[in-house]
Amino acid sequence: MTNVRKQFLAILFCLFLSPVFSQIENVVVETYYISDSNDATDTTGGGIEIGTKTYRVYLDLVAGTRVKKIYGDINHPLIISSTQNFFNNKVDGQTFGKEFTKNRLGENTVALDTWITLGQTTRNAAVTYFGVLKVNDENSFIGGSNNDGGSEAITNGLLTNNISEMGIPLTEKDGMDTILNPPNSWADYGFADVVSGEDSTIFGSLVSGNRFESRNAGLLNSGVIGVDSLLNHVLVAQLSTKGEIAFELNIEVEIPSLIGFQTVKYVANDSLIGEGEVLSPFLKYPQQCGCQDANYLEYSPIYACNNPDSCRNLIVFGCMDPMACNFSSTANFNIQDICCYIGDCNDLDISIVCPSLGENEISEIEKLRVFPNPATETINVKHSFTQNNEFKIKILDHVGRVVSVYNVLNPENSTAINISNFAPGIYFIELTSKEGISAEKFIKQ
Repeated sequence: MTNVRKQFLAILFCLFLSPVFSQIENVVVETYYISDSNDATDTTGGGIEIGTKTYRVYLDLVAGTRVKKIYGDINHPLIISSTQNFFNNKVDGQTFGKEFTKNRLGENTVALDTWITLGQTTRNAAVTYFGVLKVNDENSFIGGSNNDGGSEAITNGLLTNNISEMGIPLTEKDGMDTILNPPNSWADYGFADVVSGEDSTIFGSLVSGNRFESRNAGLLNSGVIGVDSLLNHVLVAQLSTKGEIAFELNIEVEIPSLIGFQTVKYVANDSLIGEGEVLSPFLKYPQQCGCQDANYLEYSPIYACNNPDSCRNLIVFGCMDPMACNFSSTANFNIQDICCYIGDCNDLDISIVCPSLGENEISEIEKLRVFPNPATETINVKHSFTQNNEFKIKILDHVGRVVSVYNVLNPENSTAINISNFAPGIYFIELTSKEGISAEKFIKQ
């Protein structure tokens, strides 16, 4: 399949699935915290370097959409990476955000651990917290006077950095809030060893690493929406590193419909799109920007943000085959089904598609022509055989069954046939003479 044809099909695919595609409005990467010299003094958690950035990754979904799973499978790997190793707290770090207790988050650098989740950030028996963007939070129980100061018992606690690059300080807003209906039925696979239960991935503290890639991993629950159901921001990861992060996420969501919920899988790459899967360019980070206007050749569904300078060549549809009588020298996007050839005009009226061809010119080149096409009452069979002899005209239906046969002696170059009693559909007309056989297709309306 040519690249142009792939692009054309992708345009149609995305236009057709636009209501489903729009359930993911964006993926937001928030700079949650940047470690300073006080944070670096702690050795209990294994030590965090000055300048380590803690990011939080949020799905921005249409209101009512519930996230049930984040995963990697054989066709769509789950990938999270950095140009430098991720930080994991060696004492109280967890693979999943839901496993933290509220009091543990006040110890040393536990609150900066690297983990994955579906919304939930604690597992307190009385109150369960979920992630929200700091700008949408109201208060904090992380850092400062709420922190134990780490191994060096730093006065006023750790996690107090307030430089502008990280936005709101954690001591003011920590991105934690409660939710009325927390999810249940949690399950996971592909992160910890099935025998030992130990996690040696970037989410565990056993081995330092800068990349997680799996085609058989997942975290799932009964379904979760954001704390603010209208904003519907769902936290899926917290990542601490001095490097530049990148990821490809695949998620399964439930979309409300008239008959309940529709399950859709959104994937980060278009290598193999299966049934029930939809490509979302937002799930790949850093997000790629380019031409998002489907009226231009440079358009691609992989772009998550628009770069209008990338839209350069406005699409001009037409037949680009120079052998066709309606060849367009100005077209830059070929539509083969509209290409018209003498003797085969793709069920189109050649006299309309190619009016520049004179009638005599057509009859000199072609062997058989049927007009009008489509027809309702009568068709005219025109041929260019030179010998004047007996002709046989045979009409067949769309599956090749003979409908009518006519023997014509010494015919003129044009023969009229009544088709008023034919059922509507596609037919083939076959003309046989001593010079050979010629066939053409026509439509009875």
